[in-house]
Amino acid sequence: MADRPEVRTASRPVAAVAVVGLAENLVNALARVPFRQPWRGPSGPVQNTGANLTRQVIRSFMGYSTGLPIEEFRSMERTLDSLCKVLLPPWVSGKDHVSLETDEVAGVPGIWARPRAGGSRGTILYLHGGGYIGTSPTMYAAFVGAMVAGTGCEVFIADYRLAPEFPYPAGLHDAADVYAALVRDGVDPGRLVVAGDSGGGGLATSLMGELRERALPSPAALVLFSPEVDLDLDQPSVTDNADRDILPWNIPVTSYLHGVQPNDARVSAAFADPEWFPPTFVAFGADEMFRDGILTFTGHLDGARINTETHEEEGMFHVFPILMPWAGPAKRVFASMDAFVTTHLAPADDPPGAATA
Repeated sequence: MADRPEVRTASRPVAAVAVVGLAENLVNALARVPFRQPWRGPSGPVQNTGANLTRQVIRSFMGYSTGLPIEEFRSMERTLDSLCKVLLPPWVSGKDHVSLETDEVAGVPGIWARPRAGGSRGTILYLHGGGYIGTSPTMYAAFVGAMVAGTGCEVFIADYRLAPEFPYPAGLHDAADVYAALVRDGVDPGRLVVAGDSGGGGLATSLMGELRERALPSPAALVLFSPEVDLDLDQPSVTDNADRDILPWNIPVTSYLHGVQPNDARVSAAFADPEWFPPTFVAFGADEMFRDGILTFTGHLDGARINTETHEEEGMFHVFPILMPWAGPAKRVFASMDAFVTTHLAPADDPPGAATA
């Protein structure tokens, strides 16, 4: 995102100060952890400690980052992205036997993650999280590498436009353009899955409505991790889980909405009619602030008789499969997601557009 010519960034000295400030903030966050008895919790001491360390670090990172001027935020994001470009590709290649390649689809930059051994069973369009305002495809390389290894699919992580520079519907149009181009270039919709987490998960649900508006075929399945599907943020879990989640208590959505009402069905799937949704997989934590909005959304899916698989993991916070892939709940979600995708991909010899029910 920060490499786009339209996006302003801070000078190098200011960016360096921002990165140093982040490091200091994270050190302070870690220094508090021992005084909070991190080994206590609903699981074993190791998992409890890992969860509490992750919670404290990510919450501090988000709180610090969203308090920066946007130019400094983008510069810091670019620095972290550069580190990920050095560190993650060798890790993904060695651990998951996955290759990463930068590319553009419909003019939207992104990264293809593919099995090194050869062909793919299907294609996944992945919309990364970041609350509609941050992160990058490279930062998702490790998570997507595991997805490729588990499903046997190739994955395109779209670098869609982010707020505040590009508020709604810029990112949605990017996602829809990529999807349309994949289908136009020969990807069978019956072997095409749309996936996303957090804000990217919310964007993935918005994409289902946009596909209908454009008269494009539905994907074979939709896979969501802690999707941000209720931007009204008025459900009880938003306050009840604020002390247990990784998200900052003041979740930013205004810059993305840019005047659109937060309960508009185009941006909040909890208020949409999901009757045209494909089979949908949803995983989230019982301790996350978005929990009740996600439950409302999945309830609507069930009411519309959409083939839905829901995983609510006790003691887990927002996007836990991404942040704690080694934990038992994350491993369960990965295994279930792999099986779900495999089940709903059309067999290779089916006619275009045919998918399993």
